[in-house]
Amino acid sequence: MKRILVFVFFFQLFFSPEIYSIYTEKYVSNGAQANTFPLTVNKNTVPLIVNSEDFAGVLIAVENLQKDILAVTEKKVSLTNKLPSSGNVVIIGTLGKSPLIDQLIKAKKLDKSLLEGKKEKFIIQTISKPFKGIESALLIAGSDKRGTIYGIYDLSEQIGVSPWYYWADVPIKKLDNLYILPGTHTDGEPAVEYRGIFINDEAPALSGWIQQNFGSFNHQFYEKVFELILRLKGNFLWPAMWGRAFYDDDPENGTLADKYGVVIGTSHHEPMGRAHDEWRRYGKGAWNYAANPEVLDSFWKTGMERMKNYESIVTLAMRGDGDEPMSEESNIALLEKIVSNQRKIIGEVTGKPVEETPQVWALYKEVQEYYDKGMRVPDDVTLLLCDDNWGNVRKLPDLNAPARKGGYGMYYHFDYVGGPRNYKWLNTNQIQRVWEQMSLSYDYGVKKIWIVNVGDIKPMEYPIEFFLDLAWNPKKWMPENLSAHTRMWAEQQFGTRFATEIADFITRYTKYNSRRKPELLSPETYSLTNYNEADRIVNEYNNLAQEAEKIYNQLNPEYKDAYYQLVLFPVLACANLNEMYVNAGKNHLYAQYGSPETNVLAQKVKDLFEKDSILTHYYNHVMSDGKWNHMMDQTHIGYTYWQQPEKNVMPAVKTITPEDIKGSVPMFFEEPKKDRTEVMKKISSENIPEGTFVGFDNYVSIEAEHFSKAINTQDIFWKIIPDMGRTLSAVAAFPTTYSTLIPNGQSPRLEYNIYLFDVGEIEITLYFSPTLNFNDNKGLKYAISVNDENSQIININGKYTENQWNEWVANNINKITTKHRVEKTGLQTIRYWLVDPAVVLQKIVVNAGGLKPSYLGPMESERVKN
Repeated sequence: MKRILVFVFFFQLFFSPEIYSIYTEKYVSNGAQANTFPLTVNKNTVPLIVNSEDFAGVLIAVENLQKDILAVTEKKVSLTNKLPSSGNVVIIGTLGKSPLIDQLIKAKKLDKSLLEGKKEKFIIQTISKPFKGIESALLIAGSDKRGTIYGIYDLSEQIGVSPWYYWADVPIKKLDNLYILPGTHTDGEPAVEYRGIFINDEAPALSGWIQQNFGSFNHQFYEKVFELILRLKGNFLWPAMWGRAFYDDDPENGTLADKYGVVIGTSHHEPMGRAHDEWRRYGKGAWNYAANPEVLDSFWKTGMERMKNYESIVTLAMRGDGDEPMSEESNIALLEKIVSNQRKIIGEVTGKPVEETPQVWALYKEVQEYYDKGMRVPDDVTLLLCDDNWGNVRKLPDLNAPARKGGYGMYYHFDYVGGPRNYKWLNTNQIQRVWEQMSLSYDYGVKKIWIVNVGDIKPMEYPIEFFLDLAWNPKKWMPENLSAHTRMWAEQQFGTRFATEIADFITRYTKYNSRRKPELLSPETYSLTNYNEADRIVNEYNNLAQEAEKIYNQLNPEYKDAYYQLVLFPVLACANLNEMYVNAGKNHLYAQYGSPETNVLAQKVKDLFEKDSILTHYYNHVMSDGKWNHMMDQTHIGYTYWQQPEKNVMPAVKTITPEDIKGSVPMFFEEPKKDRTEVMKKISSENIPEGTFVGFDNYVSIEAEHFSKAINTQDIFWKIIPDMGRTLSAVAAFPTTYSTLIPNGQSPRLEYNIYLFDVGEIEITLYFSPTLNFNDNKGLKYAISVNDENSQIININGKYTENQWNEWVANNINKITTKHRVEKTGLQTIRYWLVDPAVVLQKIVVNAGGLKPSYLGPMESERVKN
């Protein structure tokens, strides 16, 4: 039966229409097929035709397409606004801005309904004999400015130019012939209206790199950012803000953004288009509206006058000076007055009804308290909800609430400076978790804005692309095909030969990094004495490093720089870091016993600390001929509190003299191996169901996906989210929009069979993803029972202290323990009942008296095999 289920799963994975489409979207071929359009063949090229009166951003993108074709084929295609008398042509334009497209619509050779009234949609279509004398045309047409731009860059990507060709040095594969398959090709309309990134926490890495290469955060730098965003089909940017001021640092920044077609906003504490640093530069008096309203109004009015002709989203309200709370208590009346006066300024400066200017109110940190206590803003203002800075959304709209004209947005984090500790060195973001939280947000109506804090841009390349892909079409990506996204991304950067292996490396290193972020590691993180935990962690990472290096050595030389920065460096650096901390922990332990290995371990820590600097030096100074110097300047070793250390500091080690040597350390690092064959045979003879977990050593450890039975209903079903979480995977119920359930005999549930050798009290600890109480702070519940006992309904997060939250996010897990009693030995059934949506289960550990402390919990227990 299990084999049949596995077959059905893989059949659905690879042949269901939605997932099958992922593998058939490619419309560029290297060889001629029936009715293909010859973009470049041998020495022949096809001219690019675009109206010179089209949008400036379109003309920029067409010039980039011309460069991309040259990079791929080494042939320069001509760029003109005039139709030739014969041959084949590429016609590029925006609906209403291209006379040629208007003529094709009038001649009924192009269906206007495919574009009219659409947002940011493109079509790429071949048309036979579009005009007199023209044999065939390839049409790239957009419903609006960005629709056309996306179509242009979609073709660039299809012919082999990665969006990361500049930002990650991904090589462009050379091809002589490019053919476009017949038909109409499109990605449809984006599901989320504004999709973007926030450059933040940009010192020392990005700032140092920019100082060396551009001198300042000027338009030459931002030109690279705008192009990347558009190639990724994003449209929105919060610019850098640590001592930076987008509009003031370079007056051309705003003009260029508008020309490119990138919408500019300002961060959650920078109202009215004015960067926080501008108050330091030009402000007078206190950043306090109660005491200094006239000066602040004038300051904000200047910001609106500067940006009024640009496509932008205006941030409303205010926080305290320096990204701090405005006051100790929520002064709702004052904040409402601020918003009201800001909206008056917007209306006065723009000369338009204020509702016509996009605005946002960010419910960031303590600002959410204002909302929770009843403060409201006009209906046309977008409510920007926020995560907790650690990837866990704090609040989502009530599914029964009336729709808002301004809708809802989400401010998410891949990088953060703050408690319990900064994390800004390397990527620690699992796309599985990003998918789960952002899809949840979308399902609850968060569709207006998705903005993510990406730190220095590098090294967040892959999660950035996934975030923007998900924002374009959240329903395209599901648990069953998330791994396909990673594999396709690897193929896009490195070709097909090693795509599967590289995707696996990315998945594994982000899983390992998400267990505990590098900045939070310490010699005490993993157990040195129980379950071989510390050694297992080191071995897993070192094995990954060896595999990743093996692929590096087999890559063609032109791929090695891209591979080093996107894959190999984070793997090597994090493997090294984990090994250093584990060896430091062992050093301390061995010193207690006077082991002669103590000094050996101390030297190993020193060597590994030095290796970290060698890896960093290669990234900054050798890789890509030093192009990315300073991008790995971020300190990451030696934290003593939430803020980063000024320099990397090696973990303290101990040394002993020959006189201090006492003996060897007890055998902590190897679990005693017992022959349990006869016991397992006896259990099997009792007709215990196959797959039952056996409680040797008086505990049972189970990965959530290994349930004995899943009970679904017609409307609610369980799904495994592969690779999510700290160990194997996670399980959750879908859809996530159902109402709270009261467990009964017909309720959705998961059942786990275990075998215990003793009776009495047991503890069951469930390991949950650290989801927050986004449902108006009510909390999320589950129920649990053993055998026929009444179920216990448990709220995992209704109320929690700051210390509890610190522990959840630092450990990337929320562990909940319940007590139960078993009255018989042998087979027991744990029932995990569905109560609230969005509760994500990763692991189950049953303590019957033998459980030992560890960070990840023990490895999975043995199972009965019949």
